[in-house]
Amino acid sequence: MSRKALAVISFGTTYPQARTAISRIEKSLCEVLPDYDFYRAFTSGMVIRKIVQEEGVKVPNPSELMEQLSEAGYDEVLCQSLHVMPGLEYEKMLAQFAPFRQKFKTFTVGKPMLFCADDYAHICGQLLQTMPSLEAQQAFVYMGHGTEHFANATYSQVENMFRFLGAERVFVGTVEGFPDLEYIRRRLKQHKIHQVTLAPFMIVAGDHAQNDLAGEEPDSWKSILEADGYQVEVDLRGLGDIDAVQELFVRHALAVKS
Repeated sequence: MSRKALAVISFGTTYPQARTAISRIEKSLCEVLPDYDFYRAFTSGMVIRKIVQEEGVKVPNPSELMEQLSEAGYDEVLCQSLHVMPGLEYEKMLAQFAPFRQKFKTFTVGKPMLFCADDYAHICGQLLQTMPSLEAQQAFVYMGHGTEHFANATYSQVENMFRFLGAERVFVGTVEGFPDLEYIRRRLKQHKIHQVTLAPFMIVAGDHAQNDLAGEEPDSWKSILEADGYQVEVDLRGLGDIDAVQELFVRHALAVKS
């Protein structure tokens, strides 16, 4: 009988409470793939090292996990990326998979959350259902991570999809790229916004969400926008906590199931 493994690969987070968003997606995947043995890996070496130091738990990286599965004699491996986009971390994951692809009879990789236009339409449409209705002077602002990779264009496409769906006051910025906070501030001013809800456009509400977005330090988005005179609320759910996001990852996994 063929031995099957489900390898769920995410960036990871050092915040244990934020890791529940990852766990929820993993649980959804396991429910639809009950004949696969479940395994987890993280792509961030920094996250892996910090978890070892602080919790005494070793989460493997993709290369280490593939070596483990090969030695255990698995015939079929289905890898599901939990990355937001096909950016640097996704490409790093694929590079670590490369030496192992021929060691299994079947080796497949599910796409990250946002890969094609249908993914954007699904996510944005469903996220609009989870938002409060916005009055004329209210806006909803997402913070993404941002990247130097050209996949950073993902964030602008997300905002354009919201706009296409009729949500003119849902804006998307990033911590480490463009559109940035200055872009958000300009958009809020242009639309004469008074009240803002901030939320992470990240799988988990980890360090960036807790500190860069919602922290009490003067350089957080919340603090800066409050200093600008806006009334600010925060929704600290990671995307992985939202059913529609879990459903999309399940869809990507089932699309490559042999």
